[in-house]
This record gives sequence, C-alpha cells and structure tokens, in this order.
Amino acid sequence: MSISAPFIQRPIATSLLMAGIFLVGLVTFPLLPVAPLPQVDFPTIQVTANLPGASPETMASSVAQPLEYQFGQIPGVTQLTSTSVLNNTTIVVQFDLDRNIDAAAADIQSAIDAAAGQLPKNLPSPPYYKKVNPADSPILVMAVQSDVLPTIEVDDAAESIVAQQVSRVPGVGIVTIGGQQKPAVRVQVDPAKIAALGIQLEDIANVISAATVDAPKGSVNGPEHSFTIYDNDQLLKAAPWNDIIVAYKNGAPVRIRDIGVAVDGPENSLITAWQNGHNGVLLLINKQPGANVIETADRVKALIPHMQTQIPASIQIKQVIDRTITIAASVRDVEFTLMLTIALVVMVIFLFLRNLWATIIPGVTVPLALFGTAALMYVLGYSLDNLSLMGLTIAVGFVVDDAIVMLENIYRHIEAGMAPREAALKGAGEIGFTIVSISLSLVAVFIPLLMMGGIIGRLFREFAITVTMTIAVSAFVSLTLSPMMCALFLRDEKHARHGRLYLTIERGFDKMLEGYTHGLDFVLRHQRATLLTFIATVITAGLLYVYVPKGFFPQQDIGILQGLSDGPQDISFEKMVTLQHKLLDVVSADPDVDAYATGLGGWRPLNTGFVIVGLKPRDERKSTADEIITRLRNKMAEVPNGTIFLQAAQDITVGGRTTRTQYQYTLQDPDLDELNEWAPKMLERMKKIPQLRDVASDQQNNGTTLSLVIDRDQAARFGIQPSLIDATLYDAFGQREVTQYFTQLNSYHVVLEITPSLQADPNTLNKLYVKSPTTGQQVPLSTFVHYDTHHVGYLSVAHQGQFPAVTLSFNLAPGAALGDAVDAIEREAAQMRMPGSIQGTFQGTAQAFQDSLK
Repeated sequence: MSISAPFIQRPIATSLLMAGIFLVGLVTFPLLPVAPLPQVDFPTIQVTANLPGASPETMASSVAQPLEYQFGQIPGVTQLTSTSVLNNTTIVVQFDLDRNIDAAAADIQSAIDAAAGQLPKNLPSPPYYKKVNPADSPILVMAVQSDVLPTIEVDDAAESIVAQQVSRVPGVGIVTIGGQQKPAVRVQVDPAKIAALGIQLEDIANVISAATVDAPKGSVNGPEHSFTIYDNDQLLKAAPWNDIIVAYKNGAPVRIRDIGVAVDGPENSLITAWQNGHNGVLLLINKQPGANVIETADRVKALIPHMQTQIPASIQIKQVIDRTITIAASVRDVEFTLMLTIALVVMVIFLFLRNLWATIIPGVTVPLALFGTAALMYVLGYSLDNLSLMGLTIAVGFVVDDAIVMLENIYRHIEAGMAPREAALKGAGEIGFTIVSISLSLVAVFIPLLMMGGIIGRLFREFAITVTMTIAVSAFVSLTLSPMMCALFLRDEKHARHGRLYLTIERGFDKMLEGYTHGLDFVLRHQRATLLTFIATVITAGLLYVYVPKGFFPQQDIGILQGLSDGPQDISFEKMVTLQHKLLDVVSADPDVDAYATGLGGWRPLNTGFVIVGLKPRDERKSTADEIITRLRNKMAEVPNGTIFLQAAQDITVGGRTTRTQYQYTLQDPDLDELNEWAPKMLERMKKIPQLRDVASDQQNNGTTLSLVIDRDQAARFGIQPSLIDATLYDAFGQREVTQYFTQLNSYHVVLEITPSLQADPNTLNKLYVKSPTTGQQVPLSTFVHYDTHHVGYLSVAHQGQFPAVTLSFNLAPGAALGDAVDAIEREAAQMRMPGSIQGTFQGTAQAFQDSLK
C-alpha cells in the first residue's frame, strides 16, 4: 500500500485534515511579526557611566579601564569598544550570535559589580547597561516641544510621563532621551564673596549635601492613635535654597543668597537638542528583537493622544521620523509580488491543461502550502520580512510541481480506461517515491545556506528554512489531497469536443514542440561544438566570479539618513550650537528632506553632534538617498569650519560603534603616542583612494586645555593636598552633583558651581581660595597653582579590546564595490610599513564582508 492510499480511501478525513492546516495557517499568519529582514542582530549591550567634570583621559583610565578589564573576561565577547569624553564613558560589548542576550546582560551586571571597588568613589550613580546597539536606527523619533514652557519642564514631562508610558508599549525595546535637560537646582556661588567671608567651596558642598534629605522618620504610636512623622526635610525648588545657612560669621548667618543664588536649571548645561528648528527633547524609540515593527509603531502612535492629556496643554508630542513607512511599503510590494506569482502560476497551469479540475487540483496546493508554512514559521519564531516572503514567492513555483506530477500520472491511467479511483491508487503508488525524491533534491539545494555560519548564515537561514518547509508541506499535500481529489473529480476527456480557443492553443504547443525537436536535432548533430560551448560557459562563469565587484549587501534606501556633525576641536559649546544650526539649515532646505532631529553634548565630544534626517516618501522625491547625500555634501562644504558626515541608514547593522560614515577600519596600539603618529598618516592615504568618499577619523586629540601645574612644596607649606585642590576645581567648574531630592515621579540633583559668567574665563582660577588646614586662613589658589592654555589634549579617547584605538571610517564612491575598497585599504596599509604593534582591522559591515568571503 502506498502513502497516498489511506487518504484516497478516506476523502472526508483528508479534507478535514487539509482544512485544519489551512485554518491554523490563516489564524497564525496575522500573528507573524513584520520586519524588514530576519532577526540577525548580534547581542549587544551598551554600558554607560557618568562622572560630571571628568576629562576624557580621566574617564578612560579610571572608569573605562576597570570595566573593560572585567568585561574582557566574559565568555562569548566578540567586540569590546569604548569611547570616553568629557563627563561620560560609553562601552559597547558585542557577543556571539548564539549568545542569549539576557544571560549576557546578567554577566555584564556581575562584571560591573566586580569592578565597583576600582571605580571612582564620587560617581553620582553606578554604571548602568542597556540591551541595545547604539548603531541601530530607531523605528520612531518623536519630539516633545513647547513654545511657552522652558526646556527643563518639557524634559520632566518627557522623561517622567511620556518615555515611561512608551517604554511599556508591547514591542518597544528601549526609549532613549536625546537632548536631555533634566531639571535640577543649580547653586551658583560667587568665589570673591565666599573668600571674603573665609568660606571655601568644599564647606558649601558639605552643607548642601546635608540640607535636603528624604530619610525615614518613623511614627508615634499612642494608645488610641498612630501618627506617621513627616517634616520639611526636602527642598524641591530653587527658591528655598536661597535661605539655607551655610555658615555663621560675626554671629550672623550667611545664607546662599548672600554668596550667590540658587536657580532652577538643567542638570547638564552642555546638552541641547532641536527638531525642525524648534527646541525640545527627542525620544528615540527602538523595538525589541522579534517584535512586529509596524504594530509596535502603530501602538506608540495610538498612545500619543492619551499621553497628551497627561501633560501640560502647552507641551506637544510630535512625530518627527517614522521608519516603518518604508518597511510597510517594502513588505506590501513583496506581498503583491507573491500574490501575482500565485496568479501567474495558476494561469500557466490552466493554459497548458485547459481543464478546470486539472487546474484546481494543483492550484489548491499553493494556499495550503503557504498557510501551512505560515503556521510552522510562527512556531519557529520567524517573521514576515523581505527574505522570508521572497522565499515563499520562489517556493510557489516549486509547490505545484509535485501536484502536477501526481495529476499527470493519474490522468495517464484514466486515459487508458481505468476508473478514477483505481487510477488514483495506482498512479499515486507509482509516483509517490518520485515526489519524495524530487522534494528532497530541492531541499538539498538549500543545505549550504542551512549550514552557513556568521551573520550571512543567520540572514539566509530563515529564507532557506522557509522554502524548505514550503516544499515539505507541498509534498505532503501532493501525496494526500491531490490524489484524493483526482479520484473524486477527474474524468476522461480524451474524446470530448473542444472549442476553437482550445484547438488554437494546442496548435501553438505543437509548433513549440516541433521547434524544440529541431533544436535538439541540431545540438545532437554538433556534439563537439556543444561540449566546447558548455566548457567555455563554465570558464566564463569562473572568470566573472573573480572579476565582478563584490559587496556585502545591496545599499538600501529606507528613507532615513543619519550622521555626525564635526566642528573645530577647540570650539565652544555655544559656537557649536550656532554651527549646527547653520549646517541643519542647509539640510532642511533640500527639497527631498521631510524632517530632521539633532542634538549636541551628552556622550559625544562637545564638537560633535548627531543628526537623523527623514526623507520624503520614495514616490515623492526624484533622488535616491545616496544622491541626496552627495548633494548635501557639496552644499555643506560652503559652511566654514564644519560639516555633517551623512550615511543612509540600513536595515542590517553590524558592529556597535557609531561612526561618521558607513564602513570602519580601526587601528589599535598599546602605545597611544605611536598610534597618534600613524593614524593621521593612514587617514591621508585613505583620502587618496578613489573608491572612498567622506573619509573621516574619530581621533580627537587636539582640543584646547587649561593645564594646571601644582607646586607641591608650596602647597605642603599650607597643609594643602592635591585632593583638596581637585575638589575645589570640581566644585567650581565640574557641574558637581552634590546631593539629590525626590518626588513621586523622579529624582533630581542639586548642582554646585560658581557664577556662570566666571566659568568662561580662565583667569577665574586666580579668584579661587582654599582654606589651609594648618592655619585656617584662606589661601589663593594662584599661590601654588600655575596654569596655561597653550597645551592640547583629548576631546575623546577610544579603546578597542582594552587598547587605545582610532577608527577611520568611509563611504563608498558612486559605483565602487566594498571588496575593491577593502583591497585598496589593505594595500595602502601594507605599503606604509607601520610598526608591528599597530594592528589594523576592518570592523562592522566591512568585517562581516570579509568573514562572508571565508
């Protein structure tokens, strides 16, 4: 008995089984997540540590180094990079593709705990991690703006209400706040006034730290009533701080208003952001791995009216950029192609067979195979993306083959005079093994893709398994439903009368067969020439493989540009804001630009800003993303002292380092001075390579510095140690977060600083005093500290694998291939004969391309 016999003999059970497959697929198909591509992201975790006032070198040595040492011991780490700037260190840890992100996060937290003893004791808060790749593009960029309220109030609403609710939306992975202006109380002290009163900044810091507390106080439990104890121990606004007594002089209290002022202001005054020309706060929303990106974005957008009612009416929540528009359009196009393919396949079957039931029987296989595959995709956690839908589209041509083979063999016996039921039993028994072997042969084609490793293997594995599952389901349907339907509905139409259209098509097929016969006869008469042609074709294919330009993945245009702006390394924050506005004016004036968002400060150097640009829909613009970048590059060249390095955002992000352009070549060396010497030389060489454009470096070692030299002997005469000098400088210039206060929604800091106008003048150092522990007298800082502003220092310090590193990034010139660019860079590096301690490696997409060639 054949595989098909039980199903032919039980048509009702077979029909119910197929209906079950169809219904399960019909139910699970809408539940499949929608994404641009399969989930291929490397598990990546970003660790951030903040120490206000700390220089990049201090952050790199005292914060990044202890953390990197612990992270480097975690198994499965493939890439470890860090960037240290003023106030901030960001470390990105990337793991093997097979590493579970939650287990990796637990290891990261354990490593942070292990490094805690080596970290600076004055960190305002412990380092924290996020399960996010900073190089990924957000699915939504929203702006929280107000034309009336100050930015700190806008930020408070954005962080405490809007971001919290968006984070709870199913599918949202993480919400990053850009241009954060978190409210704080800033105590601004006049150093001349406190010096006259014999008070030093550290005395004020100690008073502030004890002036506001949120401590437990217990309760009074009487025989009849219980009283919970409350008091006014917290100061929640700046005004009451002005009445705080910091000392007594000559029997009179000295209050903060006597030596300065307390104001409500931002926690960090060196951060800002704006969107389409309006100041505000950005919400950069990333999705969770495996989430339905379109449904997630729709849920967030549907939540906006509800959130709008919970914040002041003068604050507006606006959508700036929506990445899902192009994703939805792309998926719709592929779905349309799939439907068109199904229609064409059925039409071709009808054209050749010209019989209704002979068309329906193999045609039914298509929806059953596709919906059955959808159910299996749901079980495996796959998504509806461009590659899986492409797999289904390709499989449509395969799925009808088995059913047609089964149909033709059964119909052959019916034409020979057998009854349909007997013909189905005999024909299915004869052809069953053939169908199984055909299906296995088709599946064998995808074995190399199934066995491929790395990101390429992960990318195409879903495609290969989707096609394999479709072929398997179609083979099952062809062995069960198809012979059962043949037994019920096929009839011998050999002697039936046919119409004119049928006979015309038949004559056309006869002529095609005659032409094929003549062609085959010609080939058989010229066997040697045919063999030589075959050999020449194989050789030509091999040569073309060698010489055809090679790349990693086609350049995409998803309607988003992202990039980093660059200004002079000695530029002030205020000047950089002005420069950024000029650059964004150029960008916004382009007719193909729909919206933009930008920010300065935070975890980037003060001369670097981030930019994300939303383009108009593809059918509303004439230029591609790369053409727009070229056009903007030429226009921004007219803006002096600055530029924006733009790149087209891609659905595949490899690597965790955010760089100015798309591809990265990194030099690392244990000797930082040696690296600083050779990295600029390599940069100049790369700028001359014709395949490259927008060559840039993240090396920032020419920032202006105010260098202090402590005369230790002179300081020791007064009993003053460097720790007191550093603390005084920190109090004056470092935006020191002295203490916290708490509300029902959030916690905030009290920041100590000197009068802001004095912070802009290096000569203010001559106005600072410290108290001598031995004499109790105020001693001018200038007595034992000398300074100059002629030295240069680091605006950022980058590490890779715990070693200092410089990343040289580049875009490809029009028409250039990544493989040619990689080869050219490697040739230039070899010709330079750099010291052996310098290691040059490609990172991110360029590294993935090299791995794919292996």
